[in-house]
Amino acid sequence: MTSPVRRAVAFALVGTLALVIPLIGQNEDPALATVVAIGPFLVVAMFALTVRSQNVLFELFARPGDRRHGKLYGLAGFALTAAGLAIFTVEFGMPTHVYVGTVFLLTFGNLTGHLVRTVTHERVVAAGGFVLGGFLLGTGGQLLAIELGGMSVAWQTVAFLGASGSLIAALLRETFFKHDDALVLVVVALVLWLIAGFPLDISTQQIAVALVVTAVLGYASFALDTASLPGMITGVLLGLLTIVLGDYGWFAMLIAFFGIGGLSSKFRYDQKLDRGIAQENEGARGSGNVLANSLVALVAVLAAAASPIAGLSEAVFFFAFAGAVSTALADTLSSEIGGLYDNPRLIVSLDVVEPGTDGAVTWQGELAGLVGATLIAAIAFVGFGGVTTVPAAAIVAAGAVGMTVDSLLGALIEGRYVGNQGVNFLATLAAALFGGAVAVAFGFAL
Repeated sequence: MTSPVRRAVAFALVGTLALVIPLIGQNEDPALATVVAIGPFLVVAMFALTVRSQNVLFELFARPGDRRHGKLYGLAGFALTAAGLAIFTVEFGMPTHVYVGTVFLLTFGNLTGHLVRTVTHERVVAAGGFVLGGFLLGTGGQLLAIELGGMSVAWQTVAFLGASGSLIAALLRETFFKHDDALVLVVVALVLWLIAGFPLDISTQQIAVALVVTAVLGYASFALDTASLPGMITGVLLGLLTIVLGDYGWFAMLIAFFGIGGLSSKFRYDQKLDRGIAQENEGARGSGNVLANSLVALVAVLAAAASPIAGLSEAVFFFAFAGAVSTALADTLSSEIGGLYDNPRLIVSLDVVEPGTDGAVTWQGELAGLVGATLIAAIAFVGFGGVTTVPAAAIVAAGAVGMTVDSLLGALIEGRYVGNQGVNFLATLAAALFGGAVAVAFGFAL
């Protein structure tokens, strides 16, 4: 085995200490249970900070930075983070299977990722190995914790949490915390804890379709170069959450944005490159672009899933979601199509400006944007019985509002206070608020 693989095996073995919590039992004294839960990881952390650099175990666990400092800071950080999350589990109610599953998906996902790298250096394949290994072992760790702790959790829910967690971890590692497993561990555990608190009722067909469809479409987006690797992972994660927490109709609207928006970036790409308005990375959208256009929609999906707990109407969040997606597609088509035409006008003054100027619009781009918003409304009209003519028109209107807000903010604040991604986020937020407000005012239902 190579050094990274040996190190990953060692970290995975340390991760199995998380199984101490389901073995503690329900009737133990809380203080004693906490000591027993965190004790093994504290011992590991103490070892990591005191072991000599000449020791064979130091070489087993050492990362390049650890060798420079002569301390196993990576192992110590991981162990202390696992101990901290153990306190959340014993004292504050984080589900045991979420805790164990998170530790397993990160450590064993890291192992499978390194194993894949011994065969190929293709980044997307290695990331796929991490996600697949994290999903399988994270799900297995949850099931083992459930069995040891005598709990009752539907396997469909366990699989959904395992898949979501592995994708979130992969996205964080690719985008933010490439070499910081401790932060990844914390973020994934907290997000899964939140999702586990939703009133989930996931069918076998639903989780199977979600896993297969999102994986296939995610790979297709990468193969067609419509998204970078982080962008692909982000899209797959959003698709998974949308199918399971929303419904197939929610997913259809989202995938329409991803598919049509991604292809529109490729449309006449060389011409856009000559005009200086082309997307970077040959039109492949990164995670920042995907999240800027989809974060509001994701929050709407999560809020809709939690709405029964708060006693709120799911329809309000559905129309907020539809408005955000409608704007995302409308704005993308407006920019990608409208930028191909000459003599755009600045929206705040109607002066003719150069193509690509922030806040510049063309009638061709505006028309393309309205077509995009109408397409999202048509999907909602076909997929949901409660979306009749007036609600569908509200979705189109939300898309138009968001597209206009994007142009106004582009002209007024883009480049001075926020970047393009910030403007995209604010535009989708404005459209979501508009869609939700209209749904409340007119009493829309699904």
